[in-house]
Amino acid sequence: MTKRIIRLVVGLVLAAVVCGSGAAADRVTILYDAFGDSKELTKDWGFSALVEHDGKKILFDSGNNAEIFEHNVKALGVDLTKIDFAVISHRHADHATGVKYLLKVNPTVTIYVPADGANGFGGNQVPPAFFRPDAELPAKMRYFGGTPPESLNSGKLYDTGNFVLVRATTEVAPGIFVVRTVSEKKGTLEMPELTLAIKRPGGLLLVDGCSHAGIEAILEATSTIDPRTEIVFGGLHLVTTPVEEIDTLVTNLQTKWKVQRIAPGHCTGEPAFARLRKAYGDKYLYAGLGTSIVMK
Repeated sequence: MTKRIIRLVVGLVLAAVVCGSGAAADRVTILYDAFGDSKELTKDWGFSALVEHDGKKILFDSGNNAEIFEHNVKALGVDLTKIDFAVISHRHADHATGVKYLLKVNPTVTIYVPADGANGFGGNQVPPAFFRPDAELPAKMRYFGGTPPESLNSGKLYDTGNFVLVRATTEVAPGIFVVRTVSEKKGTLEMPELTLAIKRPGGLLLVDGCSHAGIEAILEATSTIDPRTEIVFGGLHLVTTPVEEIDTLVTNLQTKWKVQRIAPGHCTGEPAFARLRKAYGDKYLYAGLGTSIVMK
């Protein structure tokens, strides 16, 4: 029996144990990250995950390099023509570059992105007031000669793409939400980001890209859907955070927000990985590149 077949059999047995007989299950598969033990996949800085829930397949983020994203997707046997929709958490290249490959194979797929000015996804309007007209200037020094168009849309980086700009928390399918938060932190001030939130019997399944607004701000926003959080996947953006602040956050996640399980990745950072693993014990789920986590 080949190693590939052995891994497949073990995976199926594990899924049966976790899910139980005849029970529908959710699955999150990590398509892109910088850590993992698979020799068939290429590690790189960035994040992407395939989320499966209630018969739907959702691509969340698309990594830092379109060629690496394509390689990993094919190696994992993921068919991007079969996804129901995609969510790009924010405009940073390590989450959005693989959209080039996605649109190559599935040019009409709906892609939810944060409304974010000239974010490259196109469609956001530039209001005339943005130009702050000054009538004392000669016409040749004024934008559009002093008469800006009533409607001016930002440009787009892609020739195709059904991009849906998200301005507020939105239920995009029954029990599936994209939650918009805005960073108030230095370096990403005013940058919006989307979190995927899925309602489950035991609370929310959350998938974050980078948590630029802070995971606690995100948990506060998602609490309007359900105050219970079953599990958090993805980046928590603690890679440069002082360990004292990480310790406080870990305590808050467990006591204040009562996050039941955690499966961090990407920009969470090794110091935070270590502290979260120690605090959560068997409620800490390893989510490296290529990992597929099945939940009943």
